[in-house]
Amino acid sequence: MKSAAAGPAPREEMKRVPLPHGWRCHVSPKGPRNYVNTASNETTWELPFTSYGTSVRPLVQRHSLPEVNGSCHTTGSAIHTRDPPDVPLRRATMDKQQSPGNTSPAKRQTKEMKETKITINCVTFPIPNVTPDQAEQQLLKPNEWSYCDYFWTDKKDPQGTTSVAGFEVLLQKQLKGKQMQKEMAEFIRERIKIEEEYAKNLSKLSQSPLAAQEEGTLGEAWAQLKRSCHDEAEVHLKFSNKLQCEVEKPLLTFRDNFKKELKKYDHHIIDLRKQLASRFAGVEKARKALADRQKDLEVKTQQLDIKHMNKHEEDIKKARRKSTQAGDDLMHNVDLYNRAQSKWFEEMVTTSLELERLEVERVEMIRQNLRQYTTLRHETDMFNQSTVEPVDQLLQSVDPARDRELWVREHKTGELRPVDMDI
Repeated sequence: MKSAAAGPAPREEMKRVPLPHGWRCHVSPKGPRNYVNTASNETTWELPFTSYGTSVRPLVQRHSLPEVNGSCHTTGSAIHTRDPPDVPLRRATMDKQQSPGNTSPAKRQTKEMKETKITINCVTFPIPNVTPDQAEQQLLKPNEWSYCDYFWTDKKDPQGTTSVAGFEVLLQKQLKGKQMQKEMAEFIRERIKIEEEYAKNLSKLSQSPLAAQEEGTLGEAWAQLKRSCHDEAEVHLKFSNKLQCEVEKPLLTFRDNFKKELKKYDHHIIDLRKQLASRFAGVEKARKALADRQKDLEVKTQQLDIKHMNKHEEDIKKARRKSTQAGDDLMHNVDLYNRAQSKWFEEMVTTSLELERLEVERVEMIRQNLRQYTTLRHETDMFNQSTVEPVDQLLQSVDPARDRELWVREHKTGELRPVDMDI
């Protein structure tokens, strides 16, 4: 930067070089000139224009910094005033200072055109399709419809009153799966009770004395039918025992382990999301503090136009230091927020993949147990069929004529028939 003493005298230069519209020149008691744009509040210690009306150099230095507005923030720019030659400031720190500043409508429109990010419920996302050539984010697991790619944003609940986190949607699905396991186990338990009761009743029926006096080949078939009830009772009792050991018990065991896994993941992700929200609140607070400090600096700089006193220069120095500190504090809070979001992102990917694995295991486990159920049921039918087959064979061999012959042979009292009496 050029020293004020290197050029013509202040008053002579003000008369010789016309300033652009909106620019005013003020001279401090020590001699340096300060140029202020009354429209945009921009300040500089150099002439805005040469004597020929061409721009000397950019008057302000801009840096990109996210800017928050309500629940959303976008990338913006900060305005820095140049230091006077006789004021030693920390230039390295000032280069990092960033502030919302006061921009003209044209510059504000340019800034809005460059917005590329948006924050929703404390989570920052890129704005899709900001420019035609902007590449979209690639899926972590393309062509797999994996949980880790589709549950980052929140959504409204069915009533539309509150937001539900994407992880909560995943968790609710898993909790529903856990409930389904419980209901399936209860279904098998009811079937076991039915089989046990059925076996008990069949065994009791096989001991019934009803129709026990039937004789002949039909009596043998009837006795075999009663014995088949007893055999079938044994088959169903065995079936109920296998259902309990090979289907119901594995379902309940898996359900208990599944419940423990979900509880662990639930608390961990919720804690990370709360930490992210806390970091976002810190960024908001720091951003507001920086805006207040920048505004205070601008006010004190403008006061230099009114009274040329050393006290105002000291106030400006203090205001610059506070603004620099506020900028550093904002950058620190943004860094803490980004770290928290990065950790949440990594845990979301890891946990969603774990939930996906648990879901696959749950479905496969239920499928295998239901297949075991159908296998046992087929075996029961086969055993039942084997107990009925002898009854079918005996029924096919029932011969009423043969039965009559056998009965007569056993119970006959004489073969002579009566005849007429002679006179």
